Amino acid sequence: MRSSRAVSLVAKREFVTRVRTKSFLVGTAVIIIVLAGYVVLQSVLFDDQRHSVVGLSGQATQLADPLREKAAAFGVDLETRDVTTVPDAERQVRDGGLDALVTGAPPALKMIVKGYGDEVLTTALNDVLRQQVLVAQLAEAGLSPQQVAQNLANVSVAVTALEPVDPQRGQRLAVGLIVAALLYYSLLVYGTMVAQGVVEEKSSRVVEILLATLRPWQLLLGKVIGLGAVGLLQLLVISVAGLALSSAFDVVDVGALGGAALLTGVLWYLLGFFLYATVFASAASLVSRQEELQSVLTPISMTIIAAFVAGINLMIGDPTGTAVTVLSLLPPFAPILMPGRMALGVVPAWQVLLAVVLALAAVAAITWLGGKVYSNAVLRTGARVKLRDALRS
Repeated sequence: MRSSRAVSLVAKREFVTRVRTKSFLVGTAVIIIVLAGYVVLQSVLFDDQRHSVVGLSGQATQLADPLREKAAAFGVDLETRDVTTVPDAERQVRDGGLDALVTGAPPALKMIVKGYGDEVLTTALNDVLRQQVLVAQLAEAGLSPQQVAQNLANVSVAVTALEPVDPQRGQRLAVGLIVAALLYYSLLVYGTMVAQGVVEEKSSRVVEILLATLRPWQLLLGKVIGLGAVGLLQLLVISVAGLALSSAFDVVDVGALGGAALLTGVLWYLLGFFLYATVFASAASLVSRQEELQSVLTPISMTIIAAFVAGINLMIGDPTGTAVTVLSLLPPFAPILMPGRMALGVVPAWQVLLAVVLALAAVAAITWLGGKVYSNAVLRTGARVKLRDALRS
């Protein structure tokens, strides 16, 4: 049997077996449902943050128009309602019908809120109050408020930006964090699945039957490709569903960011999976029982977890900093950190190219080394095989 034929048969068996399992179907559906709930929640919270309802009582009703204009300048859609009785309006504030109640007359305005007041609304109200007081004092001094306002409007600070401002930075950060989270999940879950499959075949002696017709490297490569394809399928399904939901609820500008993030995620998933899955498989070949598996997988899992935690914190803080830049170039961390930084648009082309070259070199080295460990240890049952013995055999 040709090597390509042997590898493809193993890969097909792993892919078909895993895709048909209830755990794969249910797990994918649950992730999509959770993602849909998150998108809907973000959309609702975003709309709530952009809309406020304020009750105005007494002379404060005269501030309705300037207050709406000032709130709009802060990006808030403000709805004002005239209220007749203060006690009834206070009950509406307690019940959530009103976000705030404004009573009194300038300069002695009073704002009543349920708990912590909205800072944007408070700032807008303070600006309107100051403007009203200023207009009144100018009128008392015999000056034209309109002329003074026109003169003030022509006075502004000249702002010079040393670097261009990205209006989509918030969306890019969200996409980057989501990509990092999906890659973290895929690498950890499907890498562990490869390891569990190796131990299962070894403990049941199925591997002895398979190796009667296959070479160890063929079995290892076929298993990695098959389970990698399962993970890639799930990643694509979840990503496409997430992009569709984000577009439907207008949470992320999918046209500008989604496609590039998806392609980036696929590239780094493939590099990361071949890197980590081979390590998972070779480590699993050292033991013969599922109970011993966790002890050899913990260092590998901790590396992925550390990359994810570091990526989240560093990308939120400073995605161009020295620490995150260096880590994103190193093969153990690049599959999670680099796609997140690429989604943020802060990575020069040479850094991406260098990270890919280093990752490919690491994949080649780990595949050779891991294949040697797997070949020498997978048929040895009983006590745990020491790594140095597997490398020396």
